Amino acid sequence: MDVPMETWNGLGAQLMSLWLNRFYIYSCAAFGISLWLCIQFITKAKKQNLKHLQTFSTVTEDDIPKKQIGDIHVTGVKIFYGSQTGTAQRFASTLADAVSCLNMPAEVIDMRDYDPDDSLADETTGKNVCVFLVATYTDGKPTDNAAWFCKWLEEAANDFRVGKKYLKGLQYAVFGLGNSLYADHYNTVGRSIDRWLWMLGASRILSCAKGDSNVAKSKHGSIEADFEAWKAKFLTRLQALCKGQKKPCSGRCKKGRCRSKRKASHETSDQEQRASKQEEKEEEELFETTSEEESGSEEGDVANPVVDVEDLGKMVGHMKKAQRERELDEEASQKDDSQQISREDERREMITPALRDALMKQGYRLIGSHSGVKLCRWTKSMLRGRGGCYKHTFYGIESHRCMETTPSLACANKCVFCWRHHTNPVGTEWRWKMDQPDMILQEAIENHQNLIKQFKGVPGVRGDRLEEGMLPKHCALSLVGEPIMYPEINRFLRLLHGHNISSFLVTNAQFPVEIRNLEPVTQLYVSVDASTKDSLKKIDRPLFKDFWQRFLESLKALAEKQQRTVYRLTLVKAWNVEELQAYSELVSLGKPDFIEVKGVTYCGESSASSLTMANVPWHEEVVHFVQELADLLPDYEIACEHEHSNCLLVAHKKFKIDGEWHTWINYDRFQDLVHEYEQTGGAATFTSADYMAQTPPWAVFGARERGFDPQDTRFQRKNKTKDISGC
Repeated sequence: MDVPMETWNGLGAQLMSLWLNRFYIYSCAAFGISLWLCIQFITKAKKQNLKHLQTFSTVTEDDIPKKQIGDIHVTGVKIFYGSQTGTAQRFASTLADAVSCLNMPAEVIDMRDYDPDDSLADETTGKNVCVFLVATYTDGKPTDNAAWFCKWLEEAANDFRVGKKYLKGLQYAVFGLGNSLYADHYNTVGRSIDRWLWMLGASRILSCAKGDSNVAKSKHGSIEADFEAWKAKFLTRLQALCKGQKKPCSGRCKKGRCRSKRKASHETSDQEQRASKQEEKEEEELFETTSEEESGSEEGDVANPVVDVEDLGKMVGHMKKAQRERELDEEASQKDDSQQISREDERREMITPALRDALMKQGYRLIGSHSGVKLCRWTKSMLRGRGGCYKHTFYGIESHRCMETTPSLACANKCVFCWRHHTNPVGTEWRWKMDQPDMILQEAIENHQNLIKQFKGVPGVRGDRLEEGMLPKHCALSLVGEPIMYPEINRFLRLLHGHNISSFLVTNAQFPVEIRNLEPVTQLYVSVDASTKDSLKKIDRPLFKDFWQRFLESLKALAEKQQRTVYRLTLVKAWNVEELQAYSELVSLGKPDFIEVKGVTYCGESSASSLTMANVPWHEEVVHFVQELADLLPDYEIACEHEHSNCLLVAHKKFKIDGEWHTWINYDRFQDLVHEYEQTGGAATFTSADYMAQTPPWAVFGARERGFDPQDTRFQRKNKTKDISGC
């Protein structure tokens, strides 16, 4: 088919037009090709730069020691709960399930079953996160199962002998359960635990959360919602810790040296920064100051591990500067430590206001800053002619003339059967202000007399004994605490003897040097509450780490004494009644004149002890134990018995003369001997055989009176009330 001539003419015109405008067409094509080449070049450059950065990042990580790369930052979570109604326990189980979903072990612990004295310090090296879910009970007090834990933690945090870095390394978080309707005690326990842990150097991973049972005031509408919100925050923080991420610096480092806040700000969103600032604000509200661990100055962590090449020079300069600043910080820290030691050397009063109130409620009359006196229940009993204590039966003490006191309320043990439920202070050395012995004795006698005066006109009190009771003749240094810790104990004893007052001193066998340096006393006691290292630790709970060696050395020191010495054994059923052979070996070590064996006295429930009435042996069980013990001791026999006190006396046979026991004491003869000893500067020595007296028949083991003085009238209550006083 032929193309018309008109078509060829039109096409030729268009081609001619393109030819005439060819310059513009070439220019557009060149521009397009150039643009495409530029795009390709830029894309390739970006890929190469990214590859370079990745390579640099890999090289940087390879340069890190393999030990650091493989570090495990969190091994598990321990969840402690203090619950009265079960809410905290339920929250603990819920949190444990949530932690388990993160493939991390979680352990739920009842605070009642956990001994912080033995175990809490171990958490500083275990890489566990410890969570405390604690409720506040009546009057701002902890729940029953958390009472002992809180008491121990408070004492440790406020005890100047405990280092402020005692729990350094422990990571913790606290969620308190309370009700804001009780404004004065709202979440007191949770806030207190958080503060005490912080004071002991532990690291808080989250600020203390306060759950509110008051729906109107609850932050999230209910305490359950408060817990759920906190749990989500905790789990997020836990995941970050598992990856080794530290908390960004709060910006409150010393002299503003830490740079991590600026670095972190480039990598976090505005929302995260606001959350971080809010958390830091909450911590500032709770504590006026923050520790270096909280601010992150010690860690010096960098949020972004990828470093630009051009920043390397700056980083090297920062590292050198940081090193210089760290050295300056260490010097300042050493200076602070020396100042802290200087402050700790300043003597404090042993009796704090809180301790004073607690002891006064228990009937103590406090003397000065570290002494006390209290009226024994046997003193009251003998004033009424109702019988004396076992010391009256064994040694002839007139119980109504016996003053029970101590020049040191502090002790080095926390015995499970302590009748004061651990209200007295503890310590391993004298670190308090010291009162003079003459003042202590004078006020002790005055306070004792004032207590005796209160019985004037009381029905049943005998007038002659009331008059005699105003002039104490004996002093039982066994009230509470460790009298031998008092640095001026020898001067105090000399003053006692100067007033013709006999001395019965009890020590817990943890101060062998002091026992050796002790001047003569009428009778020296050593508490032998167990015969093996494990059982002694379990029963006496001593503070000394070398307690067993100190115990053995104390018994050896006792063997060197020439005056009357006594082992005091307290039997705790199911704890130490099966150690007969070991007890006999300890007797051969200390060679005591007498061995008192007494069943433990149950002092009521205490969060500090698991002791119950099941641990109190019957009198016949004590008799059976003593008979078996005496069979293992060829030089000893059972001499006396006091059934009312559940107590027996085993005596060395040297006190049995011509078939008659001489366990009683000639107190007038002792005073003559000790005065002569003091006047001659210790040249005129004497022994226990020089002031013995014959034991009356009614006090001897096997007598029908079973240790009750027939001159008195035995009185038995139909409804006995608990009385934990007496020795």
